[in-house]
Amino acid sequence: MTHAASKDDLRVSTLFDFSNHVALVTGGATGLGEMAAQAFVQNGARVFIASRKEKELKSTTDRLNKLGPGKCEYIVADLKDKAGCLGLCAEVKKRTDRLTVLVNNTGASWGDDYYDYPEHAWDKLYSLNVKNIFYMTVGMEPLLLKGATPHTPSRVINIASMAGITTVDVTTGEAGGLSKPGQGTFSYGPAKAACIHLTKMQASKLAPKNIMVNVICPGVFPSRMTNFGLEKYADALISGQPTGRVGKPSDFGGLVLFLSSSGS
Repeated sequence: MTHAASKDDLRVSTLFDFSNHVALVTGGATGLGEMAAQAFVQNGARVFIASRKEKELKSTTDRLNKLGPGKCEYIVADLKDKAGCLGLCAEVKKRTDRLTVLVNNTGASWGDDYYDYPEHAWDKLYSLNVKNIFYMTVGMEPLLLKGATPHTPSRVINIASMAGITTVDVTTGEAGGLSKPGQGTFSYGPAKAACIHLTKMQASKLAPKNIMVNVICPGVFPSRMTNFGLEKYADALISGQPTGRVGKPSDFGGLVLFLSSSGS
């Protein structure tokens, strides 16, 4: 009797071949998004990065294209509302007729006083950390369906945070983090928890269409969002990490590649 494995090619070069991938990374000009984009480009994929600031987008695109062998293009987009999301989707559709990976990485944080926490901080964070994930995934679904099969599904990867899981927010506290001592990012954790739950709903909805949806919940990584905490309170932040260190690009980029690959 022939073993089932004999019908598959289990070589790393096959399981982790990204040469046919076309990826869109929102918030791709800096931080975690830039790490994900670099991982794709260095492994041969075509990548679109989107963000608000063209100067940062151009700088990152130029840097990544020097790394190759993949290619990077940028699109200026503000995903604060549905119109911005649909505008980005329309522009992507002008440039490609298919997408194999969507990384929903756009996000924001807001630190303030618990007893005087502004309402617009709730509205902004739910728009950027939850609502745009929904509208981007809906808008990109036609391109994600192109070529997707039970054996070669397309992928959606949503970026949440450990702040959406733990009751002790790794981004805040008296010792510092993403907010000043004595303040907190009270709308950030709940928004990231909503992102995690939305991912579960999307996974159930889209799996029958051969689109696999996963979520990554990073701890502390070096980025523009965490610069304040890492500069002022690095010891306190690191003390809360089981590994005794903050994350590095290979930690995040490697996981994004795995979730995008035939090996996941």
